[in-house]
Amino acid sequence: MIFESRSFIVKSKLFVWPVLALAVTLTAQAQQGKFAIINIQGAIISTKDGQKAAAELNNKTAPKKKELEQKQSEINALQDQLNKGQNTLSDSAKNDLYKNIESKKKSLQREMEDAQADLEADQQKLLSQLGQKILAVIERYAKDNGYTMVVDVGSQNTPVIYASPSIDITKEVIELYDKSTASTSAPAPTPTTSAPKPAATPAAPKPAPAKPAGQ
Repeated sequence: MIFESRSFIVKSKLFVWPVLALAVTLTAQAQQGKFAIINIQGAIISTKDGQKAAAELNNKTAPKKKELEQKQSEINALQDQLNKGQNTLSDSAKNDLYKNIESKKKSLQREMEDAQADLEADQQKLLSQLGQKILAVIERYAKDNGYTMVVDVGSQNTPVIYASPSIDITKEVIELYDKSTASTSAPAPTPTTSAPKPAATPAAPKPAPAKPAGQ
């Protein structure tokens, strides 16, 4: 694989969250309280928004990935040609072939690095956008369920040695996030208008009274 684009895989130095992401402290003075853990990055990429963003990112990077793989195949073919021609090609031909391979390798390496940098920048942008939304959901869930602290165990900077799976709220937060976004993105119901009433038909005029005979 030339560069990773199947899922959100972000180096820790790029994945920086505000203090709220590492520990959402709701009652700072509590000596004993109700605590929970969450894997924020895992929660983000498991939400419907996260899955949609991952699919869009894959579609965006697919053409470049295919292009780089094609260039790698060309280099492999030239390398195979050089290996097979060790005893048949002239020194000049082997030299030219070697220089061509090295030039293509350097060019491909630069393109791979640029593509990886672009991918990580796009990933970080998407994670930051979705991260702000999910932090609000975490705080809401914690307050509604009486948690005094929620710690992100998915971060390498969090000094958590052990935590019981029974206090992991990742799944619950994902469900609440999807439910919240679904309700806010649902189209408003179209107001129904009653059909106009037909105009009243005017009453037929009464016939004139008959005249007496002989008049």
